[in-house]
Amino acid sequence: MSKVTIVFWSGTGNTETMANMVADGIKVAGGEAEVLEMENITPANLADKAVFALGSPSMGDEELEDTIVEPFISELEKSVSGKKIALFGSYGWGDGEWMRNWVDRMKAAGAEIIGGEGVIANEDPDDEAREACENLGKAMVS
Repeated sequence: MSKVTIVFWSGTGNTETMANMVADGIKVAGGEAEVLEMENITPANLADKAVFALGSPSMGDEELEDTIVEPFISELEKSVSGKKIALFGSYGWGDGEWMRNWVDRMKAAGAEIIGGEGVIANEDPDDEAREACENLGKAMVS
């Protein structure tokens, strides 16, 4: 199996921790994970990937970070039709509306969201978030 790419942006380290938990699930399922910070990849680098994961925390009024993540996703959504994408991220307030909006946005662009919804964690990912992230990684391999 080829590498499964996980791309994330993290402000406090919580979403980075989640990215590594998703990678752990990929490895447990027998896959190989490539974890990259969003600043070190372009949407074009994902063009030939059928399956990948994206991670971002919520910012402001429950929205994607606007200087790195939003421009990346705006460009990427032009090429996600037919791809299987896992979404994850952390938040500090609200109820996860930003993730529901992100899932809806990627579905509207033609992507299939692995698990049907994104995985979120309030602040530091706890044991429940670890299990959800690892399960997300396993689902990316199967």
